[in-house]
Amino acid sequence: MKQSGAVGRLATLRLLAQRSAFVSLILAAVALMIVGKADIVLIERARTMVADALSPILDAMSRPAATVAEVMENVRELASLRAENARLKAENQRLQHWQTAARRMEAENVVLHEQLNVVPDPEPGFVTARIVGDLGSAFGHSMMLNAGARDGVRKGQAVLTGEALVGYIAEVGERSSRLLLLTDINAKLPVMVESSRMRAILSGDNKERPKLNYLTGNTSVAVGERVVTSASGAAFPPGLPIGMVASTTDGIIRVEPFVHRHELEFVTIVDYGLGGIMPFEKPPTPDRRHRGQPAE
Repeated sequence: MKQSGAVGRLATLRLLAQRSAFVSLILAAVALMIVGKADIVLIERARTMVADALSPILDAMSRPAATVAEVMENVRELASLRAENARLKAENQRLQHWQTAARRMEAENVVLHEQLNVVPDPEPGFVTARIVGDLGSAFGHSMMLNAGARDGVRKGQAVLTGEALVGYIAEVGERSSRLLLLTDINAKLPVMVESSRMRAILSGDNKERPKLNYLTGNTSVAVGERVVTSASGAAFPPGLPIGMVASTTDGIIRVEPFVHRHELEFVTIVDYGLGGIMPFEKPPTPDRRHRGQPAE
């Protein structure tokens, strides 16, 4: 009887505690809100103390997860590094093969030049200019440069970035000039397919990829073949890289330029001593360095 009475009292107390727990929590929340409004500094201090107490615990709990994530990331990087290493080794072998072939051809070229008594091409002069304005629109692709006649710039001069041809000078002012890009609808340039030596005219049509027109010979052009300048018309020296054949759909051959106009910032205006693409009066040449000559 005594045990059953004690059990009954405990059950009654537990029931009362459960019923009053919700009310107690509401009262505690209201009290905290009142205290927070009454003493903001006290609440902020208490919150800071709780954060300081929990910070070491949270840090200790997060370290195992961070360590596991770091280990997994290292494993993934190791796998990608192995694949990258294998790719670079294969590429290095190909480059070494081409380097050997290039050195052999260079030595043969020197010997042949000496035996044939070939007159070397004159060293071209150049100036470097910055793109200061993009004049491109739906009707034309051209850019403004901050170099003009006072710098020795003339119509028809080649404009390069690195070793790739991007266009030529179309208009010249005293302090500025206009670069006509190869993709402009008015750009027409004699070129050739490097492997087959098949000549053609590169014609822009205001699209990102100019076309090859008026191809000579019956040799087919394959995607991936390099397109370079030809010496036709005394416009530019032969061999300046332009781009690669990107498509041959429906008999229209498109060329992907090595450099696109949105990548241009500084360009090199090169004077090869030729003016076939545009007639010009040659002005006195200012003092300029030659390509490959270090600056003083």
